Amino acid sequence: MILAFIAAVVLLAFLVEAAAGFGGTVVTIALASQLLPVDDVLARFLPVNLLLSAYVVARHRRHVAVCLLLGRILPFMGLGAGAGFALARLTNPGWLKIVFAVFVIVLSIVELRSVARGRGRRGPLSAPIAIVALVGAGVLHGLFACGGPLAVWVMGREVEDKGAFRATLSALWLVRNLFLVTAYALDAKIHVGTLRESALLLVPLAVGIAAGERVHARLSPARFRVTVFVLLLVAAVALLIRSLLGA
Repeated sequence: MILAFIAAVVLLAFLVEAAAGFGGTVVTIALASQLLPVDDVLARFLPVNLLLSAYVVARHRRHVAVCLLLGRILPFMGLGAGAGFALARLTNPGWLKIVFAVFVIVLSIVELRSVARGRGRRGPLSAPIAIVALVGAGVLHGLFACGGPLAVWVMGREVEDKGAFRATLSALWLVRNLFLVTAYALDAKIHVGTLRESALLLVPLAVGIAAGERVHARLSPARFRVTVFVLLLVAAVALLIRSLLGA
């Protein structure tokens, strides 16, 4: 029964991420963690989510904004992640997740209000702000593995084409999830038993990819932009609730 519930949850998660390029992990944690500890959920979800990212990157590799990914996003997030991992060994400031979640909620609302008022797409962030945001995303990833929303915000302002947005984010998640899966395997959180259960999620993965591709193709640029910031808002609210409950 529990595995069937998780399969239904990850089907929704894969559909969301295949359509928008992110949001799968948030959906999975927010719903499946009601029955299982977060680490147990991720141990089963991450290997299959890695396949989703690999599929999107391989299928839509021509849309990946390679210069942006390799020239700015990965270097600055990597720099921040190193600092975040070091800080995680010294302290665990739970209040920082609360502040971060509120910050992303405000950003998402500002972007959605801009859409509601009929304004066109807002231009790229200034270089200093983008760098600070990406380094901050890396620090938060190193501390709590939750820096994704800041990276999505920067990408949402930098990349106008919805296909490039999705493919570039998927490439970022592919790199991130490779590290996470390796870390989980080294900690024995991912093992033969969890991989057997992950294999049962391959059918929801295939269905989610097929449905997500159709949704992505049908979304207009304006609706895609709304979808991105609504998902970002939901992710931040979920993080805020988890942080408050865990505080």
